[in-house]
Amino acid sequence: MFNFGFPEMRWPEMRNFTQNYRCFSVSMLPGNERADVENGGKIIMPPSALDQLTRLNIEYPMLFKITNRHGKRETHAGVLEFIADEGRIYIPYWMMKNLVLEEGDLVTVENLSLPVASYSKFKPQSVDFLDITNPKAVLENCLRNFACLTIGDVIAISYNSKIYELLVLETKPGKAVTIIECDMNVEFDAPEGYKEPERIPKQEDVMDVDNHHQTTHIDNNEFYAFKGEGSRLDGKKIKEPIKSEPPSHILEKYTRGIPDYDHNIFELKFDRSFKPKTAIKNEKDDFQTFQGAGHSLRNKKQ
Repeated sequence: MFNFGFPEMRWPEMRNFTQNYRCFSVSMLPGNERADVENGGKIIMPPSALDQLTRLNIEYPMLFKITNRHGKRETHAGVLEFIADEGRIYIPYWMMKNLVLEEGDLVTVENLSLPVASYSKFKPQSVDFLDITNPKAVLENCLRNFACLTIGDVIAISYNSKIYELLVLETKPGKAVTIIECDMNVEFDAPEGYKEPERIPKQEDVMDVDNHHQTTHIDNNEFYAFKGEGSRLDGKKIKEPIKSEPPSHILEKYTRGIPDYDHNIFELKFDRSFKPKTAIKNEKDDFQTFQGAGHSLRNKKQ
């Protein structure tokens, strides 16, 4: 290659930012209550940290790893403001619980770069999370105050004046990811303490059959049309079953399976041989009356 005497250009080497700070919860921050910090995943650092970071060749957005060396716990966060007192940082209370910290404990803060998130899975820590109508939309809105997600962290989100805790089960493509300007797929595991409802098989309404009302009064060889009892179309039990007994004249007159071989197909026969007992009795009374009347008439003629 041709050298025209210009000095070779080199990119400045990246240097890491590493500092130790006393850690306090957001409630210890002087001034008004900062709900935006408590309900998010960003920290507040001193102005000296901003001065050092601007002198270094760091990647943006500024992301940090916070480590509790005594408890060997670590998490990741972004930065919201540089207004803390020198030597102090203020972090959300849920982050202090994950790091097993008390007020004023010493932590190590160092900057780093994280891959952009493409997938995450959360496990709600309470069954009350099921009361939310659209949990994905609620989580998407709450994660706008977060910068990173770390597997194993229990994050806290606020919705309808209530705090919900979610355990980060899985993140892709790494164990810690940034969620700033990303397209991330979200899934939920069953909440802690959730029990699947027992599936009870659907029982069909079976009509109870009362054998007492099904007793037939005819033999198998005798024919009786429409014998038996009525039943409902929906299959439910009839409250008051109607007793059905075959008329005695049908049992005496017809026998199933014996046709009338002498029947003339060109004639219509109307069987009037049967008469109810009441009609027979009335006819006998009328006949006796008629005989008595005839006898009296004969006596008069004589």
